[in-house]
Amino acid sequence: MARTRVLVRTLTALSAGLLLTSGCGSGATSEKGAADKAGSGPVVVATTVWEAALAKAAGAKNVTSIVPAAIRHAPDYDVKPSDLAKVAKADHVLYSSFEPFAGRIKEAAGSKARMTELNLDNSPSKTKANVTRLGKAFGTEKAAARWNATFGKEWESLHKKVKASWPGGKAPAVTAQMFTTWAAELAGADMVGTYGPEAVTPAQLSKLSAKKPKFVLDNENMSTGTVLPGSGAKQLSIANYPGQDLDLLAVYRKAAQQMEKAFAGS
Repeated sequence: MARTRVLVRTLTALSAGLLLTSGCGSGATSEKGAADKAGSGPVVVATTVWEAALAKAAGAKNVTSIVPAAIRHAPDYDVKPSDLAKVAKADHVLYSSFEPFAGRIKEAAGSKARMTELNLDNSPSKTKANVTRLGKAFGTEKAAARWNATFGKEWESLHKKVKASWPGGKAPAVTAQMFTTWAAELAGADMVGTYGPEAVTPAQLSKLSAKKPKFVLDNENMSTGTVLPGSGAKQLSIANYPGQDLDLLAVYRKAAQQMEKAFAGS
């Protein structure tokens, strides 16, 4: 608790410094900055690359994220005073409810940004809904609609490719971590059970093993280790977050390639 109070005081002090500095520039400089901002659209700061990728898909051009792509479990991230500089100048701040630091960032920065909570899930319906919602917020509805159309075609193409790799032409039995069920949907697999996000208990292990899944679709970003040891099921590590390039479609392509290769080799 004490650590949190120190962090908030530090961030608040930095915010005041940023505001003071921004007020000392010449009128010409301020006007140029406003013109640059208008030309690139709203300034969007996302807590992670996942929200940032959704913003990019929705048509935002000026997008940054606070948590680096290299950190696979975003809630573990410790907010730094330097992160405040991004938030202080933002028009929109995007976050998810499972990220405990999101609210503190805005409060400490004193930002006037519009805070938007996103329900992060890579299922096609929720991804499209998030992109549509952000497109309306940013005033980029046409760009968001174009991306959604491209995504729909990409999803169908990947689904057909993975389906063609089904062993023996039959949908493989899989169990999936609760946040990677979208990958089972993409594969058209027979999902016989789910688990998580906590580690599988002995009772759950017995129940899931009895279903005899051939594959386990684990969550790379919050893995609890080997899920069904000794069952013979092949475990795949599915990523939910995109890379630093903020290419959300790459998340689906990577998962499809992983499953296609695993199914074909079984």
